[in-house]
Amino acid sequence: MTTTTDWTGRVGRTWAAEWQRTDRSFANLSPHLDAAIRTVAPAGPFHAIDIGCGAGATSLALADARPDATVTGLDLSADLIRTARTRADDRGTVTFHAGDAIAMAPQLPPADLIVSRHGVMFFADPIAAFAALRTAASPGARLVFSCFRDRRDNVWASDLIEQVTGARPQPAAGYAPGPFGFADQAATATILESAGWTVDSATRIDFAYVAGAGPDPVADAADFFHHIGPLASALKDAADPSLDDRLKSALKRYAADGIVALPASAWIWRATATGEQP
Repeated sequence: MTTTTDWTGRVGRTWAAEWQRTDRSFANLSPHLDAAIRTVAPAGPFHAIDIGCGAGATSLALADARPDATVTGLDLSADLIRTARTRADDRGTVTFHAGDAIAMAPQLPPADLIVSRHGVMFFADPIAAFAALRTAASPGARLVFSCFRDRRDNVWASDLIEQVTGARPQPAAGYAPGPFGFADQAATATILESAGWTVDSATRIDFAYVAGAGPDPVADAADFFHHIGPLASALKDAADPSLDDRLKSALKRYAADGIVALPASAWIWRATATGEQP
């Protein structure tokens, strides 16, 4: 499980260093999320908050699409926030802040739109977290976020690990903070509704998770997985030097047209702040 300390330290530094490759891995998902966000964004000027904004891709896409919006990106990692600020350049309508997004969001001007690309699956108490976001939202505000579906639908986190280590990761019973915390559609809907949100839809998006490219896409993908994802810990802790060869051999199965792309699947959730706050 990735903890707050991890994100403010080692993990945050790694993701900041790897932002170009992590953005690439989501390149076939992000257009779906960005389109869903644009579809529900209010007409005229509005304030949006990006929860767990990372290196800023979703915030910047929204700011570019809607220059009349004010966008605030929040993330635990100061390293990621520094990267996001550098990428923002002279966009005066988007700002980034490091800290606990759930504590910070209610202190900001009310949000007309709350978004996240895979940044909301790490809450220790997800009902309390989404209730805090509900408090930060204007009446009728929209919530749009993406999250991974089941491990079995994400080859990089299931089949690939088994091919390399010989052990298949087992799903956690019930909610557990982490990449697959919101894999269960019914459980996620219950969390949102318990926190004061009305669920509008959950759309399945199957996409190609691009892990490698360049002159040697297999080597690039292997290096990527040494840094990012659940396989990184297994490779770091393993005493068996043959694991790297097994990883490259497994990745060759997913190499085509100059890239290494593995089957992946996500949810895009849409919800509305309606009724009474919890």
